[in-house]
Amino acid sequence: MKETCNKCSRNPPVYFRDYSGERLCKKCFLSSLDRKVQRTINKFSMIKYGDHVAVATSGGKDSLVLLSILKSIVDAAKGITMSAITIDEGISGYRDESLRIVSEFCSKLEIPLTILSYNELFGTRMDEAMKLRPSAKLTSCSICGTFRRRAIDMAAEKVRANVVATAHNLDDEIQTFMINLLSGDVNRIGWNQASSTYKEGYMKKIKPLSEIYEREIVFYALQKGIPFQGEECPYTNESIREEIRQFLNDLEKAHPGIKYNTYKSTMDISTLVRNRRGSDMVRGACQKCGRDCTEQICSVCKIQEILKPADPPG
Repeated sequence: MKETCNKCSRNPPVYFRDYSGERLCKKCFLSSLDRKVQRTINKFSMIKYGDHVAVATSGGKDSLVLLSILKSIVDAAKGITMSAITIDEGISGYRDESLRIVSEFCSKLEIPLTILSYNELFGTRMDEAMKLRPSAKLTSCSICGTFRRRAIDMAAEKVRANVVATAHNLDDEIQTFMINLLSGDVNRIGWNQASSTYKEGYMKKIKPLSEIYEREIVFYALQKGIPFQGEECPYTNESIREEIRQFLNDLEKAHPGIKYNTYKSTMDISTLVRNRRGSDMVRGACQKCGRDCTEQICSVCKIQEILKPADPPG
């Protein structure tokens, strides 16, 4: 007997979801991810009438899938608008391709695109920052992640968005939790949320893909014909993220569903850390730039100070 999709019982399956035992045809697989994103948005009340959503779009699979799905959701809803925002870190050869992919995809979807660069915002390109850093102890991901978060906020402010959507998937969330845990940064674990707002009137941050496996996002992009940059950042080898990713993938292969269970645990722990008595996760204003932070000087200003070129002798 010819095998058919477990959902529609008509079409041949193209994807096996091992953690649930489902075999899905192309149409049912794509619909399942569309519905899951919509459920995540609804569960956390991520978007409401009157919102302007800025989607952080890098040119990778996750952000372009998110852009495509949110475009369909926004088109079906009324009173919600969206923009795409892209950050040019200044990595020669690598970022040029992704900027082209993002520009062409946004043009196809008729989504306005705003591009800001590290150079115009922080006075340095990532390639230059790697030469100016005092040692490898200040990793490329520490520099880039700190600048990127601030740059996304500034780009969202420029397009007058009140919601920022990032394409963090389930794998990303577990990896970030593990990195913070292994580095002893317990307080940062408390900021890990699918949807968050610092306080009333401030920008909301949402992660509509946070409950979806990375491999399913890749398959979604391939099935939908969404172009994306496959090349990895040339500086990614400095992070332990790849080692954690491989470790978790090996566990998932041996124990299907373990990543989703781990994700639920990380969210529970994040809530406990965030709500614990005596938490020092109180935000104020940076004494140098005036933007919100948890210390007297924000991490962006600290890194900019470290990266200042040394004064010439004499």
